[in-house]
Formats: sequence, C-alpha cells, structure tokens
Amino acid sequence: MTKAIFDNSDVTASSKQLEVLKKHFPQCFDKHGAFMPEKLQDLVSASGSELSKESYALNWLGKSYARLLANEKPRTLLSEDKEHNAKPENKVSENLLIKGDNLEVLKHLVNAYSEQVKMIYIDPPYNTGSDGFVYQDDRKFTPQQLSQLAGIDRDEAKRILSFTQSKANSHSAWLTFMYPRLYIARELLKDDGVIFISIDDNEVAQLKMLCDEVFGEENFISTISSVMKSGGAKGSFFTPNIEFILVYARSKVASTPFRSKITSKQIETYYNKVQKGGMRDGEKYGEERLYKASLDVRPNQRYWIECPDGSFVIPPGNSSPNHIKDGAAIKPDPNAGGWKWVYKTYASEFKKGNIIFKKTKTSALINQNGEQAKFNIYNKLWLSEQQEKGKVPSNFISDIENRQSSQELKDLSIPFDYAKPSALIKYICEIARLASNDIVLDFFAGSGTTAHAVMELNAEDSGNRRCISVQIDEATDKKSEAYKAGYKTIFEITKKRIENAAVKIKEEKPDYKGDLGFKIFETKSLSDAYLDDIPTLSGEQQALPLMSDNVDDILTTWQVYDGIELTKSLETMNLAGYDAYHHDKVCYLMHKGFSSDALVAFLQKLDDTDNLFEVEKLVVNGVNFDSKYQREIAESISQYKNKKDKHISVEFRY
Repeated sequence: MTKAIFDNSDVTASSKQLEVLKKHFPQCFDKHGAFMPEKLQDLVSASGSELSKESYALNWLGKSYARLLANEKPRTLLSEDKEHNAKPENKVSENLLIKGDNLEVLKHLVNAYSEQVKMIYIDPPYNTGSDGFVYQDDRKFTPQQLSQLAGIDRDEAKRILSFTQSKANSHSAWLTFMYPRLYIARELLKDDGVIFISIDDNEVAQLKMLCDEVFGEENFISTISSVMKSGGAKGSFFTPNIEFILVYARSKVASTPFRSKITSKQIETYYNKVQKGGMRDGEKYGEERLYKASLDVRPNQRYWIECPDGSFVIPPGNSSPNHIKDGAAIKPDPNAGGWKWVYKTYASEFKKGNIIFKKTKTSALINQNGEQAKFNIYNKLWLSEQQEKGKVPSNFISDIENRQSSQELKDLSIPFDYAKPSALIKYICEIARLASNDIVLDFFAGSGTTAHAVMELNAEDSGNRRCISVQIDEATDKKSEAYKAGYKTIFEITKKRIENAAVKIKEEKPDYKGDLGFKIFETKSLSDAYLDDIPTLSGEQQALPLMSDNVDDILTTWQVYDGIELTKSLETMNLAGYDAYHHDKVCYLMHKGFSSDALVAFLQKLDDTDNLFEVEKLVVNGVNFDSKYQREIAESISQYKNKKDKHISVEFRY
C-alpha cells in the first residue's frame, strides 16, 4: 500500500466526521460514497427523535474554516533534541516539552496519545485587546479552494481569508483559533478525562458556547470562579478580582466525581476531637448531627431513638410510630423530618461507639410526649476516613491568588509576568483525582507552571504522573525583563523554569528518585514544494524537496503517527548490514542500500524464537527504495508463511 501521510488533498471541513458516520452507519452512504442524510433521518426517526433544521448553535465568520483546520493533517515534521534528551536526567524521562504551534503538535500527538490523557489544563490568550492576541495563519488557500473544501460560497471564503491574513483579534478570530485546538484536545482525553480552561470575562461567554459544541453540553461540569487578586481600585464599574475556569469532561457519566483534601484549617476547626480509649484511641474526629432540617427524608428514616436517660426522640413532625421503642418507624408525612440514616446503619454505628448524645436546651428534636427533647444526637466523622473519601470542592477558589506566582518565579530566577501559581494547578490535579500514573497535558505552557506542579505533586506522593507541555517559539518583548535577562523566546523560559523547578525539588527532597527530567521535540516545517507534490507521488519518484537528509525527523514523525509514544525508543536492528528500526509491532526501513540479503534477514527474523519481535506492520520509506525493491518486498512478505503465523502489512510511505 502506498500512503502519503501529509496529504490534505481530500480533506474537507466534514471529511473526518463523514468517515466516522461511514464506519458506524454504512447504510447511510450510496455506492459512490456519497452521504444520504435522509437515510440517517430514517434511523433517528425510528427512535422517536428528529433531525431538526433549526437548532441552538454558535456561528461565527470562520467556523467552516476552523472545522477544516481541525480535520487537516499536520504540515510539519517532529524533530528530536538529541543532545538534551541524551542527558542522564532526561534519557529515560516520560515527560515532554514540545516546541511549535500547538495546533500542529496536537495533530501529531493524536494518534499515539488518543484517549490517553487524564487531564488537560490550558491558560489560552484571553483576547483582552492588550494581551497581544492576534490570529496569524500561514496556510495558503485561494478563495476557490477554501470555498470547495469548507463548503461555503466564494464571498464568505474571501471574507474569511481576509481576517485570517490581517492579524485580527475579533471574537470570530479568537473562536477560529480556539475551535480546532479544543476539537483535537477532546480526542486526546480518556473517557473519564477532564479539561480545565482559564479565561476572563472577555471571552467566557463565547468559550462556554464553543465548549458546549465541542465537548457536548451534557459534559459541562462547572464554571469555577477564582480570585486572581484581592484589593485594587482599577476599573470604571468594578475592580476585576476574579477569573474563571471552565471545566468539561470527555464523558461526564464516566468521570470520577471531584474531591479535595481536608485542609489543616478544617482539621483545626472541625476535626478537633480526639478519641480516648478503645480501638481508635488517639484518632481525630468531628461531630455531625444525625438530624438536619435540610435532609430529604426517605420512608424508612423516621424512627424513635432511645436516649441515655430512657427517653425517646424523633425529628420534628406530626406523625409518630405507633410503638415507643428504639427503632420503631413510620413513613414520614411531607412536613416531617427524618434521620440521615436508616435504623440498621444507626444501630451499627451505635454498637461501634460512634454515636454521641449531648444534653442541650436548644434541641430541634421532640420526645415521646411531643415536647422539646433534652438531647441532640451526633455521629463521629473520623478524620482518616473522611480524608480518604475527600471533600466536595467549592466552585469558588479564594486562597490561591495569581500573585503567589511572582514569588515562586523569583525563587526560580525566572523573569515572567502573568503566570499561574503552581498551587492552583496542583489543586486542580487534586480535585480531578489523578492517579499516580496519569498523563497531564498543557498546550499553552507559558512559563511551565503545569510541568512544575506535576513534578511537585509526584515528589510529594511518589507518583509517576507524566506531563506533556507545548509552547510555541514566540519572541519575548524586547522591553521585557525576560528579554533583558537573555530569554529571546517564551519557549526558552518554559524550558529553564522546568529545569530550575527540578533542581529545587531535588534540593528540598534529596531522597526523591522520581522523574525530574523531560524530553524535548519540536516541529519543523515541510517545504511548500513537497506539500504541493504530495498528491502526485508514486514509487517511481526518487527526488523530493523534503526527505533524504531528514530521515531521523521523518522516523520520529512516523513513529508517533503509528501510535508509538514520543518517549519510546526505537530499537536498531541489523539486517545483513542494513539498519532497520522497530518498536513493538512496527518496523521501519528508512535508508538507501537495502538488499535482497537484508530482505532474507528480515524474513528470518520473523521466524526466529525471539518473542519480542512481533512485527505486524512494515513501513518503508518509499523515497529511498526503487520500484524493483518495493515489488520484491511486497511480494516476498505477502507470500512468506512465517512460523509465528503473523500477518505482516506493508506500507510504502512518502
């Protein structure tokens, strides 16, 4: 099979979506592959639903263009920073820092990391008018091409191309920028994955509607309000003190409910009782009332409880059980109260010694005579158990202000403005209940706060979470302190901050042996000549404006395309003097000089007893193999019956 993985000649604003439909609903396509919407309508109508022509939707100038960009294949190669990655602290690291346009990087990652990321945090440009955001696009479409690919008329195509080439910062420009990035980000999330997006009130309304479309309105979790600073007197009507964090799930029903840790302040004010005697001697606990007026009462939760003085109590209400004895129950009327537990649970907790009776003159309970009771009843909430369960977090974060990052960056000798504090990212990781081996992604890495936070979190609990950071090689302002300190790009700051954070963690926790390194990769542009030639490539062509001198970059790019993570190393394999590369089930033939002896050696490798060599796919760099060897490889492998009984597919790639 011949394949050009960078070929965008057949990509449209709906091509990927139609492929999904074709896979799951083949009956909705005719023999020529054309979509028949009336067939889908028949399927939907059978379930009692309807494909309405009118619906609530977010539209903007450039939406079709944004959808086209989301579907396009990458226009870049991935290149490894071999010198950096060979350093001892980075050689076996599972963390990544990738330099490049994050849209391109996301497209590269989507095959190897599809549905692998547990949490995404991003702090994108807010489009305030003063934050420097402008839409910049180097894609070269004519109005006619864009009209055909995006399915829009030529006048609209002209208007779109006008704003994509004019450094616009309108709402439409910002949405066009964000849509394809969020669309691909969703593909990277695990089924129970979540995304947190920082934003302010300039674009929060538009972002909410955009995320409803990308992630589904049913997967909206919350909008968190976060205090970015206290005090101040700026603003004409209000002083801006808060920002927002929009939270969405890939699938809300599959996601784990959020929980936060019980803080030291909460322990001090609530879990401040200490058990004396018994099996839990010395343990801390808090006290919670067994009756609360706010409880929703269920039929089996209204019953008598006997107190230490022999009296019986029940929550307020006009209905009472017929018999006055411990556990005697009655179905409550709409105005009657009930306990928080059924009697079986209460009896079990009482037997364990977890029930407390306190005399009071303000009890809301009534006794068997219909009078105010002399007792309130509490149960013990053990700190250790509650800490394990966690606490439902508030959607208001008041104690992690952005200014905390200033001192943090100063301690790391990093000159950078407007960074988020690592404490905020750690808190988000905490409430999202990240497992010790989850992947975290930040594709607007900035100063590298997310990577710093993940490393700190790992050092605190000996976790092995991985972080992927993506940062474009954006120039720093020549008037900035960063530029004066020698940082010519934001990427240089990202890299240095992660390195300095690793050093600081090691100094503070010298016994920590976890991953404090990171591997670096970057995107490199393909030549326009190569991209233009892709649709006409064949095995007969030997000269391309891209390839021969960039074999390492091609190999890295293809590795990720074939689902092999960037941190995984390919093993070099000698085939009768010819170097091939393989990992898991994929093998690559990249260089010139392949021979019949090398082919025989490969076939023998398929037959040997090495169970680590379980190749099922052979990828051949078609540029370096003439048509004779291409035919010989394809025919020999298709006809060869190897002892492992493996079917080997062969792909000639350009």
